[in-house]
Amino acid sequence: MKSVRDIPVEGKRVFVRVDYNLPMDDQGNITDDNRIQQTLDLIGYLKDRQAKIILASHMGRPKGGYDACFSLAPAAAHLSELLGQTVLFAKDCIGTAVRQQVENLQNAQVLMLENLRFHSEEKSNDSGFAKELAALCDVYVNNAFAVSHRDQASVTGIVAWAPVSVAGFLLEKEVGTYYDSVQNPQRPLVAVIGGAKVSGKLAALENMLQFVDQLLIGGAMANTFLSSRGVDIKGSLVETDLKETAARIMQKAEKKGIDLLLPRDLVAAGAFEKDAPKKTVALDAIPEGWMAMDIGPNTAEQFSAAIHKAKTIVWNGPMGVFEMPAFLEGTCAVARAIADADAVSIVGGGDTGLAARQCGIVDQVTHVSTGGGAFLHLMEGKQLPGVAVLEKTG
Repeated sequence: MKSVRDIPVEGKRVFVRVDYNLPMDDQGNITDDNRIQQTLDLIGYLKDRQAKIILASHMGRPKGGYDACFSLAPAAAHLSELLGQTVLFAKDCIGTAVRQQVENLQNAQVLMLENLRFHSEEKSNDSGFAKELAALCDVYVNNAFAVSHRDQASVTGIVAWAPVSVAGFLLEKEVGTYYDSVQNPQRPLVAVIGGAKVSGKLAALENMLQFVDQLLIGGAMANTFLSSRGVDIKGSLVETDLKETAARIMQKAEKKGIDLLLPRDLVAAGAFEKDAPKKTVALDAIPEGWMAMDIGPNTAEQFSAAIHKAKTIVWNGPMGVFEMPAFLEGTCAVARAIADADAVSIVGGGDTGLAARQCGIVDQVTHVSTGGGAFLHLMEGKQLPGVAVLEKTG
C-alpha cells in the first residue's frame, strides 16, 4: 500500500475515512474515545502540512435516513476539545451544502461529515454515492482498519473515483503488526482463542494451525471441543453440528505437533444470570442442568504457564461470560498472564479489546486492535477489501 507519508498533501482536500463508531450512554455522552484518540496523530500530521481535512465515518446501524441517536455531532464536539480548535460539522455527507462547506475550508481546518450510513448507498457500495464522496477530495486516506473488511462505498468504492488513494497511519500499523506477529513471529507463537461459538471462529482456527506452536481454547466455544471428546457438560452451550469439526481440528493440531489446550475445570452456574449460584467444578462434576460460564482456576493456571513461555501471543475472544463480574476472573487471569509475559502481545478488538480494558492491561500489551471483525478476518487468512483495493492502486 502507498502511505499518506508518500504523497504531498499541502493545501489539498484530504478525505480521511475514520472509525468513530463510538460507545455512547443514554444521555448521548461518549463513554470511550479510544477510536478518536487513535486518529489524532494522522490529523496532527495533516494539520501540520496545511491540508484541508475532511473526516468521514459511520455510527451504529441506523435503519434509513437521519436519526439523532446516531449523529456524529458529539464526536465532532469531542474532537474539537482534543484538538483545541473548532471541528466544523456538516449535516450530511453529500450534496450541495456539503460541497460548499468543503470549498470554504481553509488550510489546517477540519470538517466532519454526518453519518455515512444515513444513506443506504454506503452499505450497498453504490458507485454513484462513492463518486459523490470522491468529488469532495484530492486525496483519499483509509485510516479505518475496523471497517476495512467491509466492501462499502467509503472503504472500497471511493477508490475508483478519488484522484489519489493511500493508507493512513492506523491502517498501516494494524495490518503490519498483525502480519509481523503471525507470519513472521518470534517463537513460540501462542494463540489464545475464546468467545461464544466455534462457528464464528472456525476459519480462524483452521488458518492459525498453519502458524501457531500452541493453541489455547477457552470460552463457550471450548464446550464443543470438550463435548467432542466425550465430556458431558450438561446445560452448557454446545454446537452439536460442529463436534466432528472440532475433533478434526484437534487431530490436525496433533499431526502438526501443535499443543492444543482445553479447560481442565470450569466455573459453572445454575442459570445464565449475573447473580446465579456458581461453583468451580471438574469437567466430570458439572451439576445437572448447570452451564459453564468461565474457565476454572486450574485452567487459568495451565493457560498462564503456557503464555509465560511464549515470545509472541495473539489473543482473540474472552474465556467466559466476562460481561458479568462474577464470571470475569478467568478472562482477567489470562489477560494478566499476557500482560506479564516477555513477549510481543497482540489483542483483538471488539469483545477482546473490551475485556482487556476491563482487566486493566491495555497499557501493558504491545497492541490492542481497534477492529474486531477486521482482526478476525485477518486471522481467517483473508485479505481485507479495504487493503486490497489500495494495494491495486499503489
